[in-house]
Amino acid sequence: MLETVKYLLGSAGPSGYGSKSTAEKVTEQSPDLRSVTAIITGATSGIGAETARVLAKRGAKLILPARSLKAAEETKSRILSESPEADIIVLALDLSSLSSVRKFVVEFEYLNFPLNLLINNAGKFAHQHAISEDGIEMTFATNHLGHFLLTKLLLKKMIETAEKTGVQGRIVNVSSSIHGWFSGDAIQYLRLITKDKSQYDATRAYALSKLANVLHTKELAQILKKMGANVTVNCVHPGIVRTRLTREREGLVTDLVFFFTSKLLKTIPQAAATTCYVATHPRLADVSGKYFADCNEISSSKLGSNLTEAARIWSASEIMIAKNSNAN
Repeated sequence: MLETVKYLLGSAGPSGYGSKSTAEKVTEQSPDLRSVTAIITGATSGIGAETARVLAKRGAKLILPARSLKAAEETKSRILSESPEADIIVLALDLSSLSSVRKFVVEFEYLNFPLNLLINNAGKFAHQHAISEDGIEMTFATNHLGHFLLTKLLLKKMIETAEKTGVQGRIVNVSSSIHGWFSGDAIQYLRLITKDKSQYDATRAYALSKLANVLHTKELAQILKKMGANVTVNCVHPGIVRTRLTREREGLVTDLVFFFTSKLLKTIPQAAATTCYVATHPRLADVSGKYFADCNEISSSKLGSNLTEAARIWSASEIMIAKNSNAN
């Protein structure tokens, strides 16, 4: 009850920020970002667009990958109208397609840019069951597997950038507190809903994908530490906010849920705050493998903290991307 009251009041936590802090507020103490190159997925609307706007305002060079180049160009135009000096490049990327991820990375590497910051923000809540072109359940393919491959392929560039510049690289995985709704065997459930449409539950599939984001963070942090890489990875819960993610669930029930929980909802600037805080704040130097909400470190679910499960999801993800590649 006390935590709920603190949330509603926006009380600051140990970081000095809370649920009412905005992305602009939490980046006020960030170092000059003009030397930072950032890739932000899902930046055409909602939390991703606000994250891009604020980082551009602070001087970061942005790479905006998107399925819809038109939507990405519109985001770029909106940012430039506020920050005319912003350096923004739009590239095509469909995270549900492993070949598209590989193509994006090739195009990015051709630009020969450094890479300091990777924000895996894009998300999908698929009400209807669907299978990706690679034979993977669509929500998992988009929210986890595409980001898993993207991160894997960009990691070398991030490590090299950190070595050359001495500036620590950061990876931010945007998850959700809904990851705690999943229980059971993650890999077994993924196999089940991939093969059997009748077993598909949209909310549970989404929770699974968000759990995979948390577990990806845990395992990658361990790997980076063993490598001695000057790159960190952390995971965030942005908070409850009505964005385009719910567009496939519009209707009376959804409207009523959001009405009765309206006091818990964040504005988009507030929802983007934790991502921007974890991505830029000096206080988080060398912090890795952690889970954040309201700009403060908290505990993930018991399953989300299970290192054995993190290793299992990692191995399964490696197998899935290997099956769909002749080059990797």
